[in-house]
Amino acid sequence: MFYSLSDSEFTSSSTSEFDKVTYTEVGAEYAGQRLDNFLIRHLKGVPKSRIYRLLRKGEVRVNKGRVKADTRLKEGDILRIAPIRVAERGSPAVPGQQLKRYLAENILFEDDGLLIINKPSGLAVHGGSGLSMGVIEALRAERPSAKFLELVHRLDRDTSGCLMLAKKRSVLLALQQAMQRNQVEKRYTALVKGQWPKGKTTINAPLKKNQLSGGERIVRVDAQGKASVTHFKILQRFKDASLMDVKLETGRTHQIRVHCQFSGQPIAGDPKYGDVHYNESLRDSGLRRLFLHASFLRFRHPLSDDWVEVQADLPGDLKSVLTKLV
Repeated sequence: MFYSLSDSEFTSSSTSEFDKVTYTEVGAEYAGQRLDNFLIRHLKGVPKSRIYRLLRKGEVRVNKGRVKADTRLKEGDILRIAPIRVAERGSPAVPGQQLKRYLAENILFEDDGLLIINKPSGLAVHGGSGLSMGVIEALRAERPSAKFLELVHRLDRDTSGCLMLAKKRSVLLALQQAMQRNQVEKRYTALVKGQWPKGKTTINAPLKKNQLSGGERIVRVDAQGKASVTHFKILQRFKDASLMDVKLETGRTHQIRVHCQFSGQPIAGDPKYGDVHYNESLRDSGLRRLFLHASFLRFRHPLSDDWVEVQADLPGDLKSVLTKLV
């Protein structure tokens, strides 16, 4: 399913809820978080530039003292925030009925510390860069009583599948540390151009982020980049394509997409790193998106130490494409 949001799904308001002095006590779930990151979430709708200006001018105090943006908060700290007047500031966007229904029906795992959803293609994990809302904003809007809800990792907007969100700060930090140590097994399903060679099971090529003259960010294989390792296994062969099981050893931006491009067999439907003519040839098969799906997660739960395995089946639109290949 390709998911997109329209302006009609949101409501807005020009009133400000921060036009008076406010006091906030820091709960245990935010202990250790940077002050600026806490304020960005707490002062929903207030531009980041305004928040940093408040900090520079001393208009945010912690326990009556001036503080810097990188101050680490402690449980029980009292924040005093001066009045904030933002002209015609709209209230945060709210998810429409279609998105609400999708999120409610696509929870793969949930307990007191963790939430895993099957993210649809076309929905960003967070808002920004012209997007009013992503997964994290939608879930926070749907769960206003949740004291803590943060993304454990990210998926590209066009990638579907398993996405983890932490409901406790301790779970967030533990899982992010586990991913850095390669203790979280993350597997993807991808359709790539051409016949994947039987002997090519691993691509070990460092990746580096670059910025083009137009401002677009792109990732390329570069000897000066960060170590990046991806493992591949053939699931099914077609005449002009290969269905692959892909396992990440490292988690760099666009890693799978760039490693496939580097191998000469880009992912089908990839608008940034793919083959334009190949993508066009697949439109008759119904492919309208990046054929990359986060299909599987396996890790030890930080709270119980039990193994957690979560699987997200290939979406119907991608299954349909496979039935039309020969």
